[in-house]
Amino acid sequence: MALRQILKDNHPVLRKKTEEVKNINSGVLRLLDDMKETMRDADGVGLAANQVGISKRILVATDGEEMILELINPKCEQSEGGEVGIEGCLSVPGSYGEVPRAVRIVVRALNRNGREIKIIAEGLLARILQHEMDHLDGILFTDRALRIIDPEELKSEESI
Repeated sequence: MALRQILKDNHPVLRKKTEEVKNINSGVLRLLDDMKETMRDADGVGLAANQVGISKRILVATDGEEMILELINPKCEQSEGGEVGIEGCLSVPGSYGEVPRAVRIVVRALNRNGREIKIIAEGLLARILQHEMDHLDGILFTDRALRIIDPEELKSEESI
């Protein structure tokens, strides 16, 4: 495994729709391992392949516990409800925004063995998956944010 460089928001790869993975080979498996290590090292909760410069539909995400999801060609099949929450991004360091997202989603994807999996996610995990799937479509959270929050404002909210 190796750490990969996380691209910042002005990089053109982050604004392009990524391509489906047609063959899960050793390069894809190595990328998944590197993405997990890179996400952990950066204290992130999700990472899309294009954030490390690879324009493929691959993401990793964690629910904050031990579990790390590896999703290849993820597709959101169903979404329910809506809520606004605060998001940040490893590619947009120091910036936060209030972003509307579905509360519950159903995602189908392939796992590292090429088997189809179905994820039913709610709350934080649903938000993380929607954020990362947006990356795969070239969308940043700042595009969906209802309001960008000043970091000082966020600090004052945390101290209350």
